[in-house]
Amino acid sequence: MQGNGSNGQWTLEQFAQWQAMQNMTPEQAAQWQAMQGMSPEQAAQWQAVQGTPVMQQPNVWQPAQGVPLEQSAPWQAVQGTPLMQQQPNVWQPAQGVPPQAAMMQGMTEAQRLQWQAAQLGISPQQLMEWEAAQKTRTVVKAKLERKRLRKEKRRQRSTPVRILQSLAIVAILLAVALYALNNMKGTRPTTAVIQQGTLGTVFQGDALIVRNETVYNDEGVQSIEYVAQEGSVVYRGDVVCYVYSTGYSSKEMITLQDYRDQIKDYQQTLLTAETAYDQKMTRLETEVVQRGLEVRSLVQGARGNLINEETILATAIDQRQKYFRSKYSSDMRLNRLFDDEETQQQRIDGWIKQSAAMQESIISFYTDGYEIALTPDQFQRYSPAEVRAMFDGQKPEVAASERGKTDIYRLVKNDNYAVLMLIKDSVWTPVEGTTYKLMLEQFSNTTVDAQVLSYTRASGELLVRLAVMGDVTPVLYMRTCEAELGEYADGLMVPAAAIYTQNDQKGVVRVEADGSQVFVPVTIVSTQGDKVFISGIQTGILGTGQTVRLFY
Repeated sequence: MQGNGSNGQWTLEQFAQWQAMQNMTPEQAAQWQAMQGMSPEQAAQWQAVQGTPVMQQPNVWQPAQGVPLEQSAPWQAVQGTPLMQQQPNVWQPAQGVPPQAAMMQGMTEAQRLQWQAAQLGISPQQLMEWEAAQKTRTVVKAKLERKRLRKEKRRQRSTPVRILQSLAIVAILLAVALYALNNMKGTRPTTAVIQQGTLGTVFQGDALIVRNETVYNDEGVQSIEYVAQEGSVVYRGDVVCYVYSTGYSSKEMITLQDYRDQIKDYQQTLLTAETAYDQKMTRLETEVVQRGLEVRSLVQGARGNLINEETILATAIDQRQKYFRSKYSSDMRLNRLFDDEETQQQRIDGWIKQSAAMQESIISFYTDGYEIALTPDQFQRYSPAEVRAMFDGQKPEVAASERGKTDIYRLVKNDNYAVLMLIKDSVWTPVEGTTYKLMLEQFSNTTVDAQVLSYTRASGELLVRLAVMGDVTPVLYMRTCEAELGEYADGLMVPAAAIYTQNDQKGVVRVEADGSQVFVPVTIVSTQGDKVFISGIQTGILGTGQTVRLFY
């Protein structure tokens, strides 16, 4: 089938007209059929009467004269020979036959593709690809529409339905949990072993430390020269310090040093005047110099005991002086200088007192004013109110004979100490002679065993007097602190599931070595979580390590 164009193909306008004819309504088709027998002048007159131009286009296809369209269209499509003439009017198929049906009647699928491709000016392959793309777009559009309908359906779902679904999910989860719990029950232990447990109650309060210490003091103290090291252990007879009394002046020491300088200078003069070699003097002189260098190295930071080195140096100097004095015993000037030194030393010694340790103890040069009142033989007589006053900073009264004296040092025995503990609003009654756990809180917590000596309840407070047997070093500089006192008792402990009631009597079922079971009545002392402290009604029938049955 050929068009009336110069190249035998339809123009774009012709093809658009043909497509428009395919989409005609029944009324438009009837009007079109009514025009088939009209001449061009009649058609123009008919269109003018209707007021709407229907399909008048220049150079539109008309079938050849005398040949029906249904016969010419298929034949032309196959043979490619035109049986239709160009007419200035619209295409006129046979009466009662639609144009598309008239042209495509009797065609095969291949012929249809060739014919449609020819009308569009494309190849049959391109036409097939175009039709496949149209089908794909149709399928995608249908899927999107179905998805939109599903979403719309979910949005329109009612609230009761959602609630029912949630309840169903919860019911399923509960069923799964119950099933898992039942399985877990099957893995629970069926027996347990009786263990030794500790049951305790803690009481908090304020504590006052009492040490076994002795303070040494004196009147008219001007200054103190310490010899022993703070916090060290000293033994009986060890010099701990030198005390300078009132009236002592540094001028006395200057005078003494002046005499010693004169002796030194004169000795040097005598040694220089000697012509004979004195081996002993040389040895003593070398000993003094060597000990002096050792003392200097210790002062500069070397390791060693400075006090011991100073003592050795003093001994070496004293031996040299004795030999020198005996060697020049006939020298009157030297003897006079030695006499002046000795007299001045005795004068100074009248103002200096040497203090030595009276017993093996820990020495401390720090005191707080409570040492005289808080002694092992006095601390138990104080009432709760007096202890509270001392805890708040009020120092106890001292004897008139002790007033005006200056504390020099204290010696502390490292064997035991005591604690006065105040507990407010407590109804607890401690048992005298019972040992409890005591924790003293200060810079570092110290936990010790403390035995109750006595107690007094007054002024809304419970005063507990405690004795601690042990190292006093942790409380050497501690006087007041917060404390916790624990009442602990050892007992038998079993899981709560081991308690079984038989004839209104609580007890445990003990499993014997042969597998037999025996009900043993018990008294429940305390329950702490899943642990139960028990004691057998019959003494000795229960003990640690025995096996009991568990009941769930």
